[in-house]
Amino acid sequence: MLENADQHRAKMQRRKEVQDQRIAERTREKGLIIVNTGNGKGKTTAALGMVLRSLGHGYKVAIVQFIKGAWEPAEKAAFERWGDQLEFQAMGEGFTWETQDRDRDILKAKEAWEKALTYIQNPKFRLVLLDEVNIALKLGYLEVETVLAGLAQKPEDSHVILTGRGAPAALIEQADLVTEMTLVKHPFREQGIKAQPGIEF
Repeated sequence: MLENADQHRAKMQRRKEVQDQRIAERTREKGLIIVNTGNGKGKTTAALGMVLRSLGHGYKVAIVQFIKGAWEPAEKAAFERWGDQLEFQAMGEGFTWETQDRDRDILKAKEAWEKALTYIQNPKFRLVLLDEVNIALKLGYLEVETVLAGLAQKPEDSHVILTGRGAPAALIEQADLVTEMTLVKHPFREQGIKAQPGIEF
């Protein structure tokens, strides 16, 4: 049965009181380790939303792309307008089935991690995005212990986002915020529609 206006108002007032109390009780601030994983689309897109939000607050941000770097993606072109406020390093050479050179992929992943670590440790960077690093971990190109040790070196108030499917359990355990994107339907599989600019890249 549909509630009337008075019932709705009373219900929303109770919800507001509960929410106000919750907000009042939460006074801590802390730099977060954020993981976007799962088989669904949107892991990097969600992370780039946080990048944009941080840039809007005037924070310094770094993005290191593992795996996808060979695409020179549209995101890089868009974010170049932020100048010195944003560092963007596209350090992969493409998907593993394209590169077909495991040793070189491992080398590029390790180079990307070393670059990422300089940003993670630098207190000037409020947000660091490690795009597709979970793939490098899943494929064994990086050791999860190495990444966890690096994350432990971040300043107290800085945030690090790690994206890519297959995030290892140890990383999920260490993270403060974990989102799993679930694939429900995809036009590439169901309709044979190719990747399109503005949607996939």
